[in-house]
Amino acid sequence: MTRTDPKADLLVYLQDAREVLLWKLEGLSEYDVRRPMTPSGTNLLGLVKHTAGAEALYFGETFGRPFDGPPLWITGSAEANADLWATADETREHIVGLYRQVWAHSDKTIESLDLDAVGRIPWGDRSEVTLHSSLVHMIAETDRHAGHADVIRELIDGTAGLRPGSEAMAPGDAAWWADHRDRLERVARAAGNLPVSP
Repeated sequence: MTRTDPKADLLVYLQDAREVLLWKLEGLSEYDVRRPMTPSGTNLLGLVKHTAGAEALYFGETFGRPFDGPPLWITGSAEANADLWATADETREHIVGLYRQVWAHSDKTIESLDLDAVGRIPWGDRSEVTLHSSLVHMIAETDRHAGHADVIRELIDGTAGLRPGSEAMAPGDAAWWADHRDRLERVARAAGNLPVSP
């Protein structure tokens, strides 16, 4: 049986989720990366900005290694939801570049500490956390937002999947997918005892 390095395994999952989140921005206009696609305003660039701030907190300040950058959007006197959208003067390049800087800072924290190293989150009832639990939290958080980004991107231009050329999607052209969606709508309406259109 092959022995593995648990920390390295966790970092692989975190990095994979990071890259998926950024891929969802590729090829889109400035409008589309900022476009609010849900009633609560969820947008692609805001998801990246939020995740950058969360990661800077969980692998920075929490372990006494504050990220050397602009103040976190999720702390201090920032307006509500400031971390979930980009202002007109916050460029995509700036936010993506900042996120990559956060990765490098986080990775140094992860490399320098043992999984059982204890840090302190500056708020909440779970203020004391281990590096292991912070890694698990940020994998879940980043994957969650990558999932949001996948749905938002599909709503914008139909692009779906885990990464370019992903084999994780059923094969089918636009007509096949339209028929599939129509079929699901008919099933949902029938299950909900609603009139089913032909």
